[in-house]
Amino acid sequence: MVQKTRGVVAAGHEKTAEAGIEILKMGGNAFDAAVAAILAAFVAEPMLTSIAGGGFLLAHTKNQQKILFDFFTQTPQCKKPVDEIDFYPTNVNFGDAVQTFHIGLGSMAVPGNIRGVFEVHQKLGRLPLNVVAEPAIHYAENGLEINDFQAYCLQILQPIIFASAEARKIYAPEGDLKKSGEMLVLKDLGATLRDLVAKGVEYFYTGDIATQIIRDCRQNGGYITREDLENYRVITRKPLTINYRDYTIITNPPPSAGGILIAFSLGLLSRINFADIKFGDRYHLQMLAEVMHLTNQARKEAYDSQVSPGEFLTDQNRQIYQQKLHNIVNKWGSTTHISVMDGEGNAASVTTSNGEGSGYMIPGTGIMMNNMLGEADLNPHGFHQWQENQRISSMMAPTILLKNGQPEIVLGSGGSNRIRTAILQVISNLIDWQMPIMDAVASPRCHWENYQFDIEPEFALDTLANLRLSNNTKSRLWQDKNMFFGGVHGVRKTANGMMSGAGDRRRNGIAIIQQE
Repeated sequence: MVQKTRGVVAAGHEKTAEAGIEILKMGGNAFDAAVAAILAAFVAEPMLTSIAGGGFLLAHTKNQQKILFDFFTQTPQCKKPVDEIDFYPTNVNFGDAVQTFHIGLGSMAVPGNIRGVFEVHQKLGRLPLNVVAEPAIHYAENGLEINDFQAYCLQILQPIIFASAEARKIYAPEGDLKKSGEMLVLKDLGATLRDLVAKGVEYFYTGDIATQIIRDCRQNGGYITREDLENYRVITRKPLTINYRDYTIITNPPPSAGGILIAFSLGLLSRINFADIKFGDRYHLQMLAEVMHLTNQARKEAYDSQVSPGEFLTDQNRQIYQQKLHNIVNKWGSTTHISVMDGEGNAASVTTSNGEGSGYMIPGTGIMMNNMLGEADLNPHGFHQWQENQRISSMMAPTILLKNGQPEIVLGSGGSNRIRTAILQVISNLIDWQMPIMDAVASPRCHWENYQFDIEPEFALDTLANLRLSNNTKSRLWQDKNMFFGGVHGVRKTANGMMSGAGDRRRNGIAIIQQE
């Protein structure tokens, strides 16, 4: 869909996007719309995000401010003996791959989502918070019909839902999980949202909700203490800025890793001449596999929290890996997200997550807590080896592409470790292959990790049969497109003010445009 518009919202659920559009219609700006959409996602996408999760919002304002709001989860201030911690594995079956996550009260990191929502609204919003929150509250109190994708999420996360009597009461009140087409009513969550609007964010961090979290962690094997909640703060950072072709890209800076690794991959791609390659041919797939592999290698060999972005992204550091890519190319012969733009020149790219959920719901609130301490991707040194009182490094990478200093493209993705490769491929599709945004998001993807190259269908079978992957990498062809490969939701604005958007159908995404 492409029209001259005043605003556009792309998100992972129709109601999430509609909440943002409704606020734009009422005179709100892109940041009001983003806050409304985040709150709506807590209701409409409850297995993907939560009040008690974490995330990032990248803002580009009409007066050229560029701000990264970091409200991702934080490690607790104190550890406990592991044998006192409620922490155990569960498997999530994506169909063609199984991934193990850990849940329990000991998997919960200090949440940041709701404080982030309040801070973004206070600093950049225009409408009153009670107005901005009303769509989400309405959805929670009156219910939403479960769509196919949300039913799929409930199914694959069934072990986590069934770990909690509170969750079973909501999602499986008769004993079986709710199915597509049935209504999901979240009255407790609606009441909690009303209380937060009326009482302020401290109701969560120092009030009755905090008291309940602290008591349950103390008695049942969690790490979080009163000090952890009281001391949590949103951090505003200067975004990481890089150039790619004739675009300026701003994204999530360290300590999170996703943005800087996307930047490194784009640096490798920048030296490739795409004129001699066809989209989806074996050279294209082999090049992507190698870029992903070399980026992983550089992360292990040359990047940690003590290395500055400038040092990691220098030509001298990248040249080592660039040469490896060059040699291979010559041998061949050639990780829920919301994106918002308004007509005033504001743009917001926001990614939030609850992990898979810890299995613990705060009694009487409708809120499931995160399991960020139980995500292997977020704990590369091993579980319970985290440094106390630190922001957890994330693959989330909300991103904005600028042309002549103005936002042209806003995008980001969910998808755990696949976030950065999903965003990388969509950026390349948009710039290198000059695809419309809907095609750039819909095109098949691949992902390299641990010498496994996962490939979505729609690439030609003879291409896959002739792949020559280095480093003993094994390829695996999936039967269908899958949320495993991320969920990129993006919007785009041209120089003449035309806007378009795309929601990733892998996660039932949608884009809605507000017409003039």
